[in-house]
Amino acid sequence: MIFWIILSIVIVIAISLIVIYNNLVTLRQRVQNAWSQIDVQLQRRFDLIPNLVETVKGYMTHENDTLTKVSELRSSWANAKTIEEKAELGNALTDTLKTIMAVAENYPDLKANQSFNSLQAELSETEDKIAYSRQFYNDTVTIYNTKLETFPSNIVAGMFGFTASTLFNVDNEEAKKAVKVDFGNKEQK
Repeated sequence: MIFWIILSIVIVIAISLIVIYNNLVTLRQRVQNAWSQIDVQLQRRFDLIPNLVETVKGYMTHENDTLTKVSELRSSWANAKTIEEKAELGNALTDTLKTIMAVAENYPDLKANQSFNSLQAELSETEDKIAYSRQFYNDTVTIYNTKLETFPSNIVAGMFGFTASTLFNVDNEEAKKAVKVDFGNKEQK
């Protein structure tokens, strides 16, 4: 009789370990998928850059430094390997795009350009998607990290080498501001 009780306890513990392990793997995959969604949207934004640069280049002859910085950031993006590097480049690009959009105010012909207006709408939509993806990623990471710290899953996580994921944070206050890309409804003076 004691043999069956011990066997039952061992089976219950083994099944519990399997369930917890599989849950941790599932959550880790969700974190990776959530980052991938941010990555896709950031890549979409970087893919819009050549069109934006070409559209504004003819108008913004005195702002070559800004356009060069955008091109450099886009090149750096291809070499970025970690979430932190890509997040930093994404934040830098957000700041630079804000500069371009602010400078565009000084060029009425550019604001009236259909290509510029289309790119501005695409960038606005992409920024919304990036914001949503960041939020989804952070929510997913929080669930995963919480699971890593709570009992009994923390024991299984430690046994199998699960590590916490990093939340997506915006490091500077300026980058936390939304990119304003709506110039279409302003009257020209």
